Amino acid sequence: MNLWNPVRITCLHRANPVVKLLLVCCLFLMTVLTHDIDFVAYQALIFMICLLALSGVRTWKMLLFFIPFLLAFISSSSSMMLFGKGETIWWEWGLFKVSEESFYRGLHLGFKGIAFACEGLLLVTTTSSVDLFYSLMQKLKLAPKYAYSFMASIRLLPMVWEEYVIRRQALKVRGVVPIRGVRGAVNRAGMYVVPLLAQSIRRAHRVAAAMEAKRFDGERGRRRTYFYPSRYSRYDLLTIALLAAAAYGAYAAAGHFPWFGIGDVRFD
Repeated sequence: MNLWNPVRITCLHRANPVVKLLLVCCLFLMTVLTHDIDFVAYQALIFMICLLALSGVRTWKMLLFFIPFLLAFISSSSSMMLFGKGETIWWEWGLFKVSEESFYRGLHLGFKGIAFACEGLLLVTTTSSVDLFYSLMQKLKLAPKYAYSFMASIRLLPMVWEEYVIRRQALKVRGVVPIRGVRGAVNRAGMYVVPLLAQSIRRAHRVAAAMEAKRFDGERGRRRTYFYPSRYSRYDLLTIALLAAAAYGAYAAAGHFPWFGIGDVRFD
């Protein structure tokens, strides 16, 4: 069962993957260049709402994925708060020092992390890897040998996991008792890593030979036809309008309803 399986289809699912990829790159760039804490806080909030509304995934599943967001927010912001620099000291103990500047910079960093995660998940939860690579080949002229190599490697990952499970069960049947401690961890790594790596290299070599036989390499691969055509549609315009409105909404809300009211956290 795929955890990301949507229960409803939204306009983001119907939009062209290349359009969504470029839009998310633009959103990443906007978040990176944002130094206003209110603006980045509203970005985190609004794109979180967009993720709940547009991903199509059940709300309770998506809320479960917000737990790692919260942990990342706490860890990144607390590190910046406790060890950051600043002139207005609020609290100090040993190596720990919390200043006004480091406190707001920590919050700013945490909100940025949440905004990045939500923007990335908007793409991941609404786009299949096959559609993305087909679109990259047809719209951005990505060489098929790279696109099909990525798609093949993604398909091979479950096989690696299956081989790991089979080897673990085989070792149990043979009565291999795991050794505890550091020596046991090194011993277990030797029993699993070497066979799995050798098998993966052998399988990758067979896939590469098959792709060369089917002429997926070089310029000949660029002239191939595609069973799944990638087209632009009105949903691309709707997606652009929605995400642009979300970004503008965050900017307008930061200007009219600031949570902190300190502006740039660089304090220059």
